Amino acid sequence: IGKDNSLIWNLPDDLKRFKKLTSGHCIIMGRKTFDSFPGLLPNRKHIVISRKPNIYFPDEVIVVSNFNDALSAAIDDHSPFIIGGGQIYNLAIRYCDKIELTRVHKEFEADTFFPKINENEWRLIAEERHEKDERHKFSFTYKTYLKI
Repeated sequence: IGKDNSLIWNLPDDLKRFKKLTSGHCIIMGRKTFDSFPGLLPNRKHIVISRKPNIYFPDEVIVVSNFNDALSAAIDDHSPFIIGGGQIYNLAIRYCDKIELTRVHKEFEADTFFPKINENEWRLIAEERHEKDERHKFSFTYKTYLKI
């Protein structure tokens, strides 16, 4: 999903979908993911898991030291979103009941990965393929999984 603390691809429709899905919700992420943003994402409650709580975060950001505290901070949200990075996805996947995934149809050099989805634990309930075009350099598919 990433390299050098950045997304490998730029897919405008995927960014729009991310905004639509996460608006009005808590977004839980690691510090490096937060650092990769140009600023706070509007209409979302930012919860950052950090081993370095003494570094500066904007006042609007809730900083916690572990995943359980992140879940507690999001207790009032019926559908908080885990948005990365790789270590946070690995911690969180066992707590999740739904995965909204964008699969980009190209192999990339990366240093951050989404965990392998065990098909004995997850059922694919929806997928929507998009071909590359003038705005999207790569083909991609939105996939929605539910925990079995």
